[in-house]
Amino acid sequence: MTGRRGIPHIAVDSCKGCALCVSVCPESVLTIDDARVNLKGYYPVSVEAVENCIACLSCALICPDVVFTIERVVDQQGG
Repeated sequence: MTGRRGIPHIAVDSCKGCALCVSVCPESVLTIDDARVNLKGYYPVSVEAVENCIACLSCALICPDVVFTIERVVDQQGG
């Protein structure tokens, strides 16, 4: 099955941990990383399940701090 996939890249030190991106992700790709603190003193978002990313851009569109860059890739695996 071919499909659209994405690889989210996050500017972790710019993230304020608001979790808006987590709430809009339809595939539960993102999570708040409460095990680390970024340079601004916030718990940043992190990628939990990159294999589930469908490159919908919901996270990038809702993020008030513009921390996301989504790399789109085409899954060529047969299914």
